[in-house]
Amino acid sequence: MLDAAMTAQLKTYLENLREPIELVAALDDSAKSGHTRELLVEIAALHDMVSTRFDGEDSRRPSFIIRRASDAEKWVRFAGLPMGHEFTSLVLALLWAGGHPPKVDADLMEQVSGLEGDFEFEMYFSLSCHNCPDVVQALVLMALENPRISATLIEGGTFPGEVETRGIMAVPATFLNGESFYNGKMELAEILARLDKGADAKAAKKLAAKDAFEVLVIGGGPAGAAAAIYTARKGFTTGIAAERFGGQLHDTLGIENLPGTAYTEGPKLAGELAGHVGQYDIDVMNLAKAVRLVPAAQDGGLHTVELGNGASLKARSLILATGARWRNLGVPGEAEYRNKGVAYCPHCDGPLFKGKRIAVIGGGNSGVEAAIDLAKIVGHVTLIEYDDHLRADAVLQAKLQSMGNVEIITSGQTTQISGDGDRVDGLVVKDRASGEERRIALEGVFIQIGLVPNTEWLADSGLELSPHGEIVTDSEGRTNLPGILGAGDVTTVPYKQIVVAMGDGSKAGLSAFDYLIRNEATGDIAQAA
Repeated sequence: MLDAAMTAQLKTYLENLREPIELVAALDDSAKSGHTRELLVEIAALHDMVSTRFDGEDSRRPSFIIRRASDAEKWVRFAGLPMGHEFTSLVLALLWAGGHPPKVDADLMEQVSGLEGDFEFEMYFSLSCHNCPDVVQALVLMALENPRISATLIEGGTFPGEVETRGIMAVPATFLNGESFYNGKMELAEILARLDKGADAKAAKKLAAKDAFEVLVIGGGPAGAAAAIYTARKGFTTGIAAERFGGQLHDTLGIENLPGTAYTEGPKLAGELAGHVGQYDIDVMNLAKAVRLVPAAQDGGLHTVELGNGASLKARSLILATGARWRNLGVPGEAEYRNKGVAYCPHCDGPLFKGKRIAVIGGGNSGVEAAIDLAKIVGHVTLIEYDDHLRADAVLQAKLQSMGNVEIITSGQTTQISGDGDRVDGLVVKDRASGEERRIALEGVFIQIGLVPNTEWLADSGLELSPHGEIVTDSEGRTNLPGILGAGDVTTVPYKQIVVAMGDGSKAGLSAFDYLIRNEATGDIAQAA
């Protein structure tokens, strides 16, 4: 099951085991059970602290649990093979079960240990889902830390009957005690916030106690990370308040246009940015959602950013880099059938539509790339573009047009997504030239129509916004408010690209430096410090 490189890598990692672990499998006569047996035998052969048994009892076969030999009450179960994007999750589960300490904030671990109640998690993933590992690893950690928490992590392709019965049409899909808990990516802190009712109050108290920053970056994507690195290198006290560090990178798979990096993937790049930021004295505050901006009353004074949990942060200079999010189609049925056939991530959810009919809405690069990838998995793809021509790069259009199971509709306006109450069963598209409407029967709709800037929280701040809701910035990243800069996809900067956002963030950081050295702090900075 493991190639030479994976075997060598795993053998090296297993040297970090501190205690014996057991792998207990429940198998049948299927080929996948055979592959599971082969994998577990290979793992056990790499370290004498790993033992394997094949007398496990579970209705899901193949499946296996990982547990510490000295504490059988703490365990995690994988149903199906955790390969692909989940191989790292398997490695971490082995290490954590074997006593290797996780690189997780001590406060979060204390929160996990202190949870009261019994929590039985079931989580479905696909091997091509780049958002799933964060959820898998968070649940693994919780189950191995608290004996009242169990986690069964299920590869949906191995158990299609369950996926069908539970109506799962998007991953990651997490269930708690038999009921739907959340659809989508979650990190450990987010899960705990949902389980621990006092989590928001604790976080707010911790944030409210912080001194004012010289530079506070709102947003943790490529622009925000670059800005913080630049200001920290200049010696300014710098903080990053981000709803999700990494931003849209977590929703991006292949990246092939970052100069100097022939290929990488969004989550990997997000991790590398986090590592780079971590080399400096930058205070990173994750799960911190900005809800209101109160600008300083005078130059050199303190700007205030109010957060969703009730806390406030203050800074002499702000860099707003809150990015953008997927644009909704805004037609009847879209919201009703979200995660029931309406999807936004082809890499995550595409495998759930194997052999089925789907539509992709959007003829730009994102839409055409999604259609190409999906055409390799699904039965048929209908690409619908509002304009009278596709807007994607010529090389992508040529690739799409060469595929035999794709229909391209231009001048097409999607007016409705329909369903049977449980899942999507079609859509209605109107020909913008003739006005004629056509209903297309299908099982999934992937929406790829661009981005919306995350600026709703700035509505009453006095900050100038464009007609499209973007922060208006000049050539140096300055806004109409002194000491407040903008960077990246949230601004009017053209071309929403990772490399552009990084450069824009760096420029905003340098502009913040220029502002701070030219403007003396007023009295309130000393009082707040």
